[in-house]
Amino acid sequence: MAEDKKTLEDLKEVTAEAAVAVANGAAENAKSEAADEQIEYVQKLDEYGRAYATGKRKDAIARVWIKPGNGKITVNGREEEVYFARPTLRMIISQAFEVADRVGQYDVVATVKGGGLSGQAGAVRHGISKALTHFEPDLRAAVKAAGFLTRDARVVERKKYGRAKARRSFQFSKR
Repeated sequence: MAEDKKTLEDLKEVTAEAAVAVANGAAENAKSEAADEQIEYVQKLDEYGRAYATGKRKDAIARVWIKPGNGKITVNGREEEVYFARPTLRMIISQAFEVADRVGQYDVVATVKGGGLSGQAGAVRHGISKALTHFEPDLRAAVKAAGFLTRDARVVERKKYGRAKARRSFQFSKR
């Protein structure tokens, strides 16, 4: 058995070589990360020239198609003012267009299922935001900064046994 005697100077050389290798690897990783950050978003249209997206909020699911037009919004075959009678719900739907400075430039056709009116309005806004980014990929930064591309995951908490609702206890009776 031949014994190799190592000195501290040999150890310094080995650690120096390892540091150079790590630095080279970090530089290569930085280059690949920079390439990953430059994701190219392309326009996604169907054969009719419309952009499609699915929006979700609470228990509501909205299928949304947008195409260039004069700002007409149709939800489940009815006008926006008829389906969403409350002004706050109509305001929620139009927020995506206001952020993107595209008010009155697109016609929207949406079908919504599930949930209540508030959840459906949020689902339509989510779908419009996603469809806008499919139609005009350059708008993605503005819509994403406003937070409209993120699906709001808050849902109603389920009722638990031994409780009146999700967290509320039954009324206490002293006698």
